[in-house]
Formats: sequence, C-alpha cells, structure tokens
Amino acid sequence: MTAHATENDQVIPPMPERTPKALRAAIAEHAPELLPGFDEHWKWAIADAYDLGPVPAFMALWWGEYAIARDRKLDARVRDLEYRAAYECTDSAEAKALLEEAAKIHYRARELEPGA
Repeated sequence: MTAHATENDQVIPPMPERTPKALRAAIAEHAPELLPGFDEHWKWAIADAYDLGPVPAFMALWWGEYAIARDRKLDARVRDLEYRAAYECTDSAEAKALLEEAAKIHYRARELEPGA
C-alpha cells in the first residue's frame, strides 16, 4: 500500500488492513487527533467484552472516521457542512440538505477497501 496524491498534490495515506490493530496504527500515524477517542471507545465497548459482537460496528465507525480524517480537505469539507447545519442555518430544509451531504460522504468513506 502506498499513499496517493490528489490533483492538488495532497498526499493521502492508504487505508490499512481492516483490523482493529492496523486501523489503530494508521490513526496513530496519520490522524493522531482521533486516537484518544478511538482508545476510549475501544476500552468502553470492546476491551473487556466477553462477546465480540460489537467489533463490526466499532470498526465501521472508526474506519469511516479515519477514512475522512486522513484526507484533510475532505475532513474540512465534512466539518464545514456539519458546522453550517448546526450553527448557521436558519432554514431546516437547508440544514437537512447539508447534513445529508455530510452523511453521504461518511457512508462512502465506510465503504473504502484496504489500500484505497
């Protein structure tokens, strides 16, 4: 897996293997601002669990978060959409449209494959 550059020369690291250990390592290296939340959520939801049932949901959430955070321009776009919907919109239809656009980005990010 190698990083790839966007049309404006922004280097985006590849998605890791789809395992908690590989995802945590990628977050630590390329999006360390996510690491405290990842670790806290892991300890709360998974670490002491006797049932691995929550792992797929945990991975889906953090896979998507990392996929967006590793691309600084995409991350800024999503945060801007969410901020505008929450704090700047006075029209509920406009706020809904902004949140739907952000949700589509989140959904597509969760679908990325390792190496993408």
